[in-house]
Formats: sequence, structure tokens, C-alpha cells
Amino acid sequence: MRERSVKSSARRRDRTPKTYARLEHPLVRDEKGGPFRQATWDEALDRAAEGLGAARGAFGMFSCARATNEMNYVAQKFARVVMGTNNVDSCNRTCHAPSVAGLSAAFGSGGGTSSYGEVEHTDLIVMWGSNARFAHPIFFQHVLKGIRNGARMYAVDPRRTSTAEWAESWMGLNVGTDIPLAHAVGREIIHAGLHNKAFVEQATTGFDEYAAEVEPWTLTVAEKVTGVPAAAIRDLAHAYARAERAQLCWTLGITEHHNGTDNVRALINLSLLTGHVGRFGSGVQPLRGQNNVQGGGDMGAIPNRLPGFQDILEPGVRRKFETAWDTVIQPHYGLNLTDMFEAMETGDLRAVYCIGENPAQSEADSEQAVTRMKALDFLVVQDIFLTKTAELADVVLPATAAWCETDGTSTNSERRVQRVRKALDPPGEAREDIDIICDLATRLGHPWKFADAETVWNELRSLSPDHYGMTYDRLAEHHGIQWPCPDTERIEPTYLHGRLWEADPAKRGRLAPFGIVKHDPPVDLTDDQYPIRLTTGRRLDSYNTGVQSGSFASPLRRGEYLELCPEDAELYGVEVGEEVQISSRRGTVRAPVWIDPGLRPGLAFMTMHFPDEVDTNQLTIEANCPIAGTAEFKASAIRIDKLPGYVTEMSATAARS
Repeated sequence: MRERSVKSSARRRDRTPKTYARLEHPLVRDEKGGPFRQATWDEALDRAAEGLGAARGAFGMFSCARATNEMNYVAQKFARVVMGTNNVDSCNRTCHAPSVAGLSAAFGSGGGTSSYGEVEHTDLIVMWGSNARFAHPIFFQHVLKGIRNGARMYAVDPRRTSTAEWAESWMGLNVGTDIPLAHAVGREIIHAGLHNKAFVEQATTGFDEYAAEVEPWTLTVAEKVTGVPAAAIRDLAHAYARAERAQLCWTLGITEHHNGTDNVRALINLSLLTGHVGRFGSGVQPLRGQNNVQGGGDMGAIPNRLPGFQDILEPGVRRKFETAWDTVIQPHYGLNLTDMFEAMETGDLRAVYCIGENPAQSEADSEQAVTRMKALDFLVVQDIFLTKTAELADVVLPATAAWCETDGTSTNSERRVQRVRKALDPPGEAREDIDIICDLATRLGHPWKFADAETVWNELRSLSPDHYGMTYDRLAEHHGIQWPCPDTERIEPTYLHGRLWEADPAKRGRLAPFGIVKHDPPVDLTDDQYPIRLTTGRRLDSYNTGVQSGSFASPLRRGEYLELCPEDAELYGVEVGEEVQISSRRGTVRAPVWIDPGLRPGLAFMTMHFPDEVDTNQLTIEANCPIAGTAEFKASAIRIDKLPGYVTEMSATAARS
């Protein structure tokens, strides 16, 4: 796209990014809603313990997907032992909870089945609902190596993204029609006789029901619903089924829907149908957006699993942890992040301990989320910056940056546990997360003290068979180890579920069921009043809610803007840099326009990266997946109104593509 001129105007809006200074001292309020003042650690911890202790039975914890495994382990233990509840969750709920739920239902564990290196040695890569080049640039380097080694790539995405530019074929489907497309691919594979009959028979259940479910989704019907040409659907089906090895990867374009778990199951069905799982180079891979989303769930910082992804409902599992922790664990699932916000509304949740999360800006319908948090009796936030969520707190506790100021481990998308080593001292009086949690636990009647992160890790290893063989020394020796690693002498294969290929049924174990799922269109329908479909996502130059990346000057930084296709820009009479009003059924924001030829008419795109300038999540809808609790960030209905006289300054970088 060529540089376009921006009309001058006497009225301009200042879009200087908000900067976040590191928290160096504890902060408290003397009265609800009053100003913060600096406090000593003893005063802040006493206040926090008093406020949280008064809410036993109505307490929830938000743990941190950027913090170490060790911190997440201690945090979930605090919720279960000190506060007596399973109400603990993290941003996994916002993004990949449907992946965990779908993978668990199919295979019994919630991790991706392959490793990064396998994509370099596969024959076919399907990137479904994932702009990996921008959102997962490290993984995408492995993808590029795979392409250079001869792999073909298909990109399935409503937008022609930067990732799609590397694909052999881009399939631009209508937002929210992933299940019809997957069903049509599955039906074509079955009708062409290309499904792996031997694998289906020995390793799966429910094939007949699945075949009946996909039968109505002919290529012609799917084309009408998805917008993808029938020939392109057929091409994908035959390429995927005929490939010797194939990797099917997805991210938030699949999960952030009101039926995200069903979307995941629909994709997993294709891997079961073709036998593209349980072998080197073939598998299904959800790409995680933060460094330790996988690890937070593995450590039990979710409401339905104890550390090692062990089900709370299993009596033997509970007994093991109860003995080790000298406590009683509630024999039921806790509230997830979405449930907790609903419980704030009803008054059933009165206090929250939030570590390293920023739900005031990351939740769908963010204005409603803020209102609910303001109504809490007590909110403790433990973080490295005074985020918008921290600004709502009664007590703020300054912590360490997990990636450079603390020791421990983290677990990436390929289930690889890696060491994190302290390189810097934290500023001011900021303290280690684990030490803060232990001091709070001590004040609440549980005198905890861990000598170091390795002590925490060894306690976790003793309780999680998948992690038992991962000593700190072995993690250093092997530059990280993928779970499962139940043995201190050997390393398991890099891929999961090879057992499904065993000839002996006894060794094969649990069979993988097909998921019987139905198409369910987006909740927020477009109409004459809200005619544009807004989808959201990430860009390369920024990070989530912008607290960390938004504070620093960068030649790449353009701030938030509304992306439109050239046809819609012409239809609405707007140009690059012109500020417009964007409204949904929930809220209104203003943002400058950017023209993206990769969008189709009727589709717009924004990010969540700059909420202090443009709070995109005021527009998104709190329509949640009933299984995973993830909101439908990817499918909101909006309208666009011109604002005469408003224009923003666009940098030289932003004015050219």
C-alpha cells in the first residue's frame, strides 16, 4: 500500500503512551477508594492478611502465566491450603482454556502433542486461526525451516495475515465458521476413502457418530457458510489426508469463541481421522501466547486440576496431596476466572488475590469487569507495575520480574520445562513472589518457608509423576526437558500419545474419542445498525495489554488503530490516520484508521495492546464457552461513525506498509 496523505485539522488527540514505573514499595489505602500511600512491608502484609482472612469461603485467586512454575505452585497451594478453596485461575482462561479442555477430552492430557523441532521435519503444516509470524515469532522460525525443507503450508484465517503470505494456500473463512470448514474437510476425507481406517479402528471411538455429524457438510454447503471455495476445501482435505506427516497448529482464532472447545475438538477430529497424532512429525499444537501459560496450568493454578494436571475429583489424587500438605482439599471444582467475575456480581466472591494479571484491561466487556472488581470487599494485587487492576486494589505488593530477577522454571508450548536464572536484583523494596505468598500464609496460620525455588520444585516433583524426573541438574544438562518425564534416568519421546499406535490393546490404553460438535454461529450478530464484524488479535510490536511493551519508545510502535479493507474505507469515506468512532452493543471507543488489503469487506481488526489509549475490550462481548469459560473476543458486531475534525498524527513508519 502506498503512502496516503492525512487531512490536517485544528483538533488533534494526544496519543502519547502511558508509561508504567516499576513498583518499588508496598502501597495501601486508609479507606476504600481513597488515595494510595507508601507502607512498610509489615503493614501491607498485615492489611492484606486481614482483608483476605475475612473472606474465607468467598475468595478467589488469579495466578500469573508469566511467573515461574514455582510461583504458580505456591500460589495454588495458598488458595487450597490457606484459603480452603479451588477458586484459582489465570489468563489461560482468556486464551487457551478451550485447548486444554479439548485436548484433555480427546487424549487425557492438556498439552500439545508435538515439539517445535518436529515442524521442521513434517510434510504439511496447517496454521488455523493463527498469525504465528506476529503472535509466535519464535515458533514461526521453525515453521520457516520446515518450509525450506519442503513442507507445504496452508493458512486458515479470516484475514490474509503476514503468516498467510508464506502459505501455499490461504483460506479466508468467515469469522465463526471453523466447525463447518473442519466438518467439510472431514467429510471429504471420508468420502474420498482417505481416512486412516486402521488407526481409526484401533485407536479411536465414535467414528460412526462423527461420520454422521459431518455428512451434511458437503463442499457446496460449506462454501456457502464459510466463504471458502469448494475447490480449496477439497484441496486442503486431500493434502492433509495424503501427507505422510502433518502438523495442525492453532491459537486464539480457534479458542476465543463462545464455542472454543468445540472448535478445538473439530480440529482434533481431523488428526484422529487421518492418524496425524502420536508419531514424530505429526500432531496437533496449540501455540501459547505467554511464556508460562502451559506451566501455570501444569502447576495446578486452575480450578479443576491439582499439580501435574491431576483431577481433583479423583479420591486417590486428593489423598496424596492432603497427606503431603496436611490439609483437606475440597472435593469439587472451583470457580474459573469467568465464574469468579460472575460471583463478584452476585456477592458470592468478596475478595481476590491477583498476582501478575491485569483483568481490568484483558477481560471481554472490560468496563463491566472494572465495575465488578470495584465492588469487591478487598483486592490485593501483587505485580511489577501499577496496572489498571492494581489501581483498583486495597493493597499493592511490589514483586520481582520473573524473567530476570528470580530463579525457577517455566514451561513453553511444546511442554518443555526450562530453567530461569536470576540476573538482576529487583528495584527498591520489591520482593520475590514466593516469599510474599509465604509471609501472607504465615500471617493466616500456615507458617511456610521455602529455602529457594529448587525446594519448591522438588516438592512439586514428589507429587507430579510427569515432572518427577526433572531435577534442576537434569534440566540444565539437557537445556530443558519435555513432560512427561517420570524417570530420572531416561528422556521420553518428544511427541505424545505414541501408545495409540501400539498393536497390543493393553499397551494402547485409553482410546481417543471423536468429538461430536455442531456449528453455532457468533452470538453477536451483525445487522443494519452494527454491520461490521470486528475480530481482535495481536501484533508483532506489542505485548498483550501493553503494560510492559507500551512504555518504551520503538520505531515500530503505531499505537492502536482500526484496520479496514480498502473497499470499506472508501464506503465510509475515511482515510489513513482519520479518527473514527467505533461502537458495539456494549461500548464506544475512538481510534485512527489503518488500511489493510488483507481484510475482506465487512471485516475489521483491532488489538488489545493499547487499552490506555483505545480500550478495545469495551467493544468485545462476554459470551463464554460453557466448557472452558473463554469469551468470544473474535466476533463482535460494530458500526463506524465519522468524527468531523478529528485526525491523529501518524508516524512515517505508520504511513507506509
